[in-house]
Amino acid sequence: MNIGRAAEASGVSAKMIRYYERIGLVRPADRTDGNYRSFGPREVHELTFIRRARDLGFSVEEITQLLELWRERERPAEQVHATANLHLADLEARIAGLQALADVLRDLSEACAKGERPEAPILPKAIGLPLLAADRTGPRRGTYLS
Repeated sequence: MNIGRAAEASGVSAKMIRYYERIGLVRPADRTDGNYRSFGPREVHELTFIRRARDLGFSVEEITQLLELWRERERPAEQVHATANLHLADLEARIAGLQALADVLRDLSEACAKGERPEAPILPKAIGLPLLAADRTGPRRGTYLS
């Protein structure tokens, strides 16, 4: 299939497919006699994986590593296992952070729905910082509290 159909099937724009090819994230596409890119199911599968990984916040470098794990059939299973576990731990930490942020936003939303204004400021709590003295005492700037 041509680049337009591959873009449609994978959800990755043709412009991004060309970019990913240029930076080496995806292998150069086969070419037709007319020098058009030609994509098969494997390439579309990789592009779909890349789009999903980008949607989940993975960097291009992280996606490169994940694709290498999948592509390199000769790589020892122990190495794949160790690398996969590192990525899994990172992903679980991200999930925990996102869940904590969702909890903070849920609390804020519920308080506002009741016509209340939460006492604790949202930003320090959302990113795990201690509260500033000013956060507890009013609009003055303060020092961090533990």
